Amino acid sequence: MSTNNIKEQVQSFGLKKVISYLDSDPDKNIPKIIDWAEKFDKEGTISRQLSAVKSAIADKDGNWYQLVKSLYTDIDDSVRKTLFENFLVNATVIGGQRQKKSKEENNCNIPWAILMDPTSACNLHCTGCWAADYGNKLSMSYETLDSIIEQGKKLGTYMYIYSGGEPLMRKHDIIKLCEKHNDCAFLAFTNATLIDEAFADEMLRVKNFVPAISVEGFKEDTDFRRGEGTYQSVLNAMEILKKKKLPFGISCCYTSKNTDVIGSEKYFDDMIANGAKFAWFFTYMPVGIDAVPDLMVNPEQREYMYHQIRKFRETKPLFTMDFWNDGEYVKGCIAGGKCYLHINANGDIEPCAFIHYSDSNIKEKTLIEAYKSPLFMQYKENQPFSENYLRPCPLLDNKGRLAEMVDKSGAKSTDMQHPEDVHALCAKCKTAADNWETTANRLWKESHGCEGCKSTADMKSLEKNLRYNLNRKR
Repeated sequence: MSTNNIKEQVQSFGLKKVISYLDSDPDKNIPKIIDWAEKFDKEGTISRQLSAVKSAIADKDGNWYQLVKSLYTDIDDSVRKTLFENFLVNATVIGGQRQKKSKEENNCNIPWAILMDPTSACNLHCTGCWAADYGNKLSMSYETLDSIIEQGKKLGTYMYIYSGGEPLMRKHDIIKLCEKHNDCAFLAFTNATLIDEAFADEMLRVKNFVPAISVEGFKEDTDFRRGEGTYQSVLNAMEILKKKKLPFGISCCYTSKNTDVIGSEKYFDDMIANGAKFAWFFTYMPVGIDAVPDLMVNPEQREYMYHQIRKFRETKPLFTMDFWNDGEYVKGCIAGGKCYLHINANGDIEPCAFIHYSDSNIKEKTLIEAYKSPLFMQYKENQPFSENYLRPCPLLDNKGRLAEMVDKSGAKSTDMQHPEDVHALCAKCKTAADNWETTANRLWKESHGCEGCKSTADMKSLEKNLRYNLNRKR
């Protein structure tokens, strides 16, 4: 056993003991643990996260303290302990150190999380969904999924997210993978219609699987996109999970038709009351042959979500992430392996779930070979795509940038049924990119005093001010 492996095992053992100690009296011990972790984190791997948590829980009447406490009152003790160990210790601390080493050795991006599609099949037919464009009969074998996880862990990736299609059409294999890789954290974007008592019991058994339930608003909006009766199925699934003290979150796609609902206080309060602990927000992308460009939000709607999510972060016990509008917190685009990537049901390794172009397939290349491929190196060399981090995306926010990278890398469309020319796709987003640029520059200037800083010195100053403002708000 190498010295590095021994060091990791010692660190992991110590951190897991700390989590057990934390469970005995969270009110008293959480501040102590954070102080200890700050001393332990000599390389600053999680320094920003620790600082944010420390500030958030200082206010005993605050929403963040309520959220943390709810993890002890609402979640099964063994599930919480396992997820804390796998997410905080393995995926973040141990995995983070291993990712850093892998990046330095290979001079390429190494992702914190891998998003993969066990199958392209789905039991619903949602309006404007791109998943079916791959073909609804594609699936990766259990052995392929297992190999991806094995390869990923060696490079430092311990967080795995399933999408599709509907990933729970592969319930058995998903549980089997959770069981085998009990040191990883697993999440799935799911329509929740296949979550029943039996599957919830399996989740309780393996303890390391969390659903992010897709919901488009209340009954009218959800059933509009996903089909009659879907909203009631979602509520039924939430009730089962809440009753069994299992953690779950929601996944919300805001469109031109539902933004006022998705961003409303009533919606946030309702999802919290239903038991959700976190929420992912995405904006609609016109990807695929069945895309509905009219569902794209206008700048006013996207700005509305920008303000609403930030407001509710200070008042609601719900952890929220906005895939596009939170670019300022992660220095722009997180795709291309910078933080995550996507592997579709055909095995094509794509830079992003919304970017269906690839020059690598997991059946032909290893993960590290794909990370060093021309397309992924194009991402590494060009990120961030704008000095204004509120314009992170090379497709939606920076016109033509995706086409340039695809052309230079020689990547091809992964749409099995209707290959989409990248220039045609970028053209669909041109007006949205132009309009959002004006709004994003105004928002950036209001927050940071400039529309986009050009020099390295400006960027360092900007990052310093951003950290200060984030800590002050929290």
